[in-house]
Amino acid sequence: MLSRRKFGKNALFQLAALSLASTLGSRAFAQQQTVRIGYQKYGTLALLKDQKFLEKALEPKGISVQWALFPAGPPLLQALIAGALDFGSAGDLPPIFAQASSPGSLIYVGHETPAGASEAIIVPQDSSITTIKDLKGKSIAVTRGSDAHWLLLATLKNNGLSLNDVKVSYLLPAAARPAFEGGKVDAWAIWDPYLSGISSPVRVLATGDDVQGGTEFYLAGKEFYQKNPELLHAITDAIAQCDIWMESHKAEVAAILARSTGLELDVVTRSISKIHYGYHPMTRPVIASQQHIADTFAAAGLLPSAPNVQDAAPEI
Repeated sequence: MLSRRKFGKNALFQLAALSLASTLGSRAFAQQQTVRIGYQKYGTLALLKDQKFLEKALEPKGISVQWALFPAGPPLLQALIAGALDFGSAGDLPPIFAQASSPGSLIYVGHETPAGASEAIIVPQDSSITTIKDLKGKSIAVTRGSDAHWLLLATLKNNGLSLNDVKVSYLLPAAARPAFEGGKVDAWAIWDPYLSGISSPVRVLATGDDVQGGTEFYLAGKEFYQKNPELLHAITDAIAQCDIWMESHKAEVAAILARSTGLELDVVTRSISKIHYGYHPMTRPVIASQQHIADTFAAAGLLPSAPNVQDAAPEI
């Protein structure tokens, strides 16, 4: 006999599937024959590709799905604004830089449930640094233009400091990890799964929860959005269906992502335990939060001007 909890999850999954089938049956699709999606090894889109929810939905319409793997959000969004992709995802900061560099080229479609605990500023557990203010004059590794870049900037600002008060080393995770573990930098602003993969004991000074960070956004090329609204809805319906499946199959999700990333299963399991999968449309508070990030980076001189996030967030 199914428990009430399992019955609820199964019912939600079935409702999402029925909704997706209804959507596809009632809407007339544009003539686009292939949808091009950029994804990373870690996240909902990686599972969407693995489980083929979208292919199964679009196949009766004669539409195929072309997947392109990217190492991070910024290059993925560069491909999107260049017209090489139709759809993809990235964290909270990359879309702001992309919109600033190419106004009118992309739109926010929706987002995942925020997972601020999935990113943090860390120091070795035996470090004399115990608070954010202790970081003054210290060296910190961070990836430029990443979610962790926002975490670092906002956390310093909230504690009366700026990037000028610390020594920033802009490093990709592959270079930042040995620098941190080898003591060449004092602190590291980083996200999962790298955060959960640290081999030595660490002290967490701040997380994305402290600065309203840790949100994965779904984005589309503006031209694709304008020409293919029904197809865009089919993609988001498939993502919602996949998220429901992921939330109730986390052990299977961990195994899939461990194979995808090459990380140890226990690392991925710890990482996804912090996540509650769920697709959400854009709302005014979320748009306002993104605008705050844009304004803060512009005020810090890291952007020539702050893009208007509302301009890239139409009602879908």
